Amino acid sequence: MPQRVRHEGAECPVARAVDVIGDRWSLLIVRDAFDGITRFGEFQRNLGLAKNILSSRLRELVAHGILEVLPAADGTAYHEYALTQKGRDLFVILVSLRQWGEDHLFEPTEPHSVLLDTKTKKPLRKLTVTDESGRPLDSTEAFVRKVSDEQ
Repeated sequence: MPQRVRHEGAECPVARAVDVIGDRWSLLIVRDAFDGITRFGEFQRNLGLAKNILSSRLRELVAHGILEVLPAADGTAYHEYALTQKGRDLFVILVSLRQWGEDHLFEPTEPHSVLLDTKTKKPLRKLTVTDESGRPLDSTEAFVRKVSDEQ
């Protein structure tokens, strides 16, 4: 099996982020944690994932400070996984992926789950990228200044 290329020293924030949360299982584990799943067996049942792969992904998410291991809330000998603040900060990423999926991977009348505001029970408004004054931008109105460009 080829060695996986790591980007932990990369100048690109996207490359570093993909190293930590870029595989589908890690993102789905984080999604499930947002949905209230906390125990290994619950993650396994919900994802249909082999124990060794789930163990590996949970270990990585804990090592990167996205999840933390806590004693079970019910006082049993089990432990639970909970999102840290770093993990909760991934909410906007998951909402963005969800909205992209809704726009591009479902037929207009095809049913799918919907993310709702807990207070109003209404769907969330579409995420937009804005400039510092709040003006919406599209991909042609932004650019990346590379570290090598600054020198």
